[in-house]
This record gives sequence, C-alpha cells and structure tokens, in this order.
Amino acid sequence: MDIALIGIGKIARDAHVPAIATSPDWELAATVSRHGRVEGVQDYPDLDTLFAQRPDIRVVSLCLPPVPRFEYAVQALSAGRHVMLEKPPGATLAEVHALEALARAHRVSLFATWHSREAAGVAAAKSWLAERALRSLRVMWKEDVRRWHPGQDWIWEPGGMGVFDPGINALSIVTEILPVPIHVTSAVLEVPENRQTPIAARLDFYHPGGAEIAADYDFRHEGEQTWTIEAETDAGLMRLTGGGAHLSVDGGDLVDPNVPALAGEYPRLYAKFAQLIQRGGCDVDLAPMRLVADALALGRRVAADPFNW
Repeated sequence: MDIALIGIGKIARDAHVPAIATSPDWELAATVSRHGRVEGVQDYPDLDTLFAQRPDIRVVSLCLPPVPRFEYAVQALSAGRHVMLEKPPGATLAEVHALEALARAHRVSLFATWHSREAAGVAAAKSWLAERALRSLRVMWKEDVRRWHPGQDWIWEPGGMGVFDPGINALSIVTEILPVPIHVTSAVLEVPENRQTPIAARLDFYHPGGAEIAADYDFRHEGEQTWTIEAETDAGLMRLTGGGAHLSVDGGDLVDPNVPALAGEYPRLYAKFAQLIQRGGCDVDLAPMRLVADALALGRRVAADPFNW
C-alpha cells in the first residue's frame, strides 16, 4: 500500500522512514512537511494538495507533535484516509476520543501507536509476570532532553508533556505487561521556572493486589541513558532495560542482551497497521495517556531551575 508521512522531523527520519523502506506492506509515496524532505519522495505543501493530486494514497502516518496533530488527523479521517498516530496520540484524551468516533463514522482505521510495547522483551515480560505475584515495580526513565529532543521547544509548551513525552513510553510498557489496571495516587512534578511542562517527575500508583508501584523520570540525565523497569515478584526480580529491549530474571537473560534499543519496534508497528486496515477497525488504547493525564491533574508542582538549550 502507498502511504504518506506527515511531518518529517527527527522521529520520522530515525524510525518511520527506515521501517517503511524495509516493509513488504508499504511504499512511501509522499510526504507533507514544512521543513523536512525524504530524498526521492514527492513532497506536498499541505494535505489538501496531497489529497487532490494523489487520491490513490489512502493511508497517512502522522509524525507531528501532539498539539497540531489533531487538525491533520481530522482532515485525513474526514477525507476517508486511514490514519496512524505517533505517540502520544494527541494533546488530550478528548481529542483522541473524537478522532476514534470520526474514524468509525467514516469506516476507516485509526491506529494509536505505542512503539515501546513492540520492544523485544515486552511480550516475554508480560507472559512471565502473568504467572507471578507482584510485590513491587519501579520505573526509572532518565535521559538527556538535549540529545533526544534538540531544540524542540514544543515539548515545553502546553500539550507537549515535557518529560512525559518519553515517560509515556514506560507507562505503555507497564500497562501492557501488568495483568491488572493501575492508577496514579500522587505525583510530584518539577517544572522549570521558564517552561510550562515538567522536566522531572515522581509518580506513585495504586495496584489492586497491594504491590508498591512508582516511577521516576528525569530529562536532565547525562551520561548513560536509563530506561529500566524492575519488578519484584514471589519468583524473583525481573528487569526490563534498554527501553524494553532486554529482559532478565535474577540476572539471567531471557532475551538477547545485545538487541539494540528500538530494534524492530517500528517495523512491527507498521506490520500491525497493515493488518488492522485489512481487517478493518481501530486500535486506540489510551491507558498510558490516562495515567499521564492523572499525574498532571494530581501532581504537586515544584519550581526547578530554568531550562535553556
């Protein structure tokens, strides 16, 4: 199937374009972007022009930041196009509920993606935890915003989510591997004096079985980047590291520890999108986004030092 990529920024160049290039299901037929281009692919100034000149392209993948994404998604769905959403799927829960209703009304597919759920160790972690009693779970998601979001001021604006933009990846894994739902009970959000969104956060959660669950996020972390989830159970300590790419129990590897972070995640997403379109319907799981929304609603805000690039 031909597909158009909307928004050619860092995530599109690093993940979407390579995944499409190696996919047996997709052909990158067009792009729409104010700044970025893909060599050898026709670029269009806006969706109206794309749809008018290429009515044969029935599928779009939106790689824009969350705030402007809603209008593009509405336009594409209303034009009868299938739509894939980069994470988080919108700036608010209400936006995404509206998009799902619109997709169903036009009988097209909407796919709200969570790429970290496709990490190499996640499925095995889910299977392992299903048969164990959880005692505690801790998320440690600490990275350097200057390395992963260089100069991207949108992440500090309302709707940009700040540290939760990467932090929601951890929550997408947690809500996938736990067999029961959890919810936020308290949060502390460190917000730079000159910004609108958190640069660091600490979250605590309710677990129906009484397990202690917490998450620590920090966007100021230099050196080795940390994307780790540790689960203490009645049968030992399970660790997911590398953003879900590596899985071990009590120090023994259950998944190849040499698998690079992000390896295979986006190819698996695009394979699922192709299957979703073929069978019809939508895949819109908002569990990770609900946890972030609750953290922002409950969070006690603490002033942090100003952040500048």
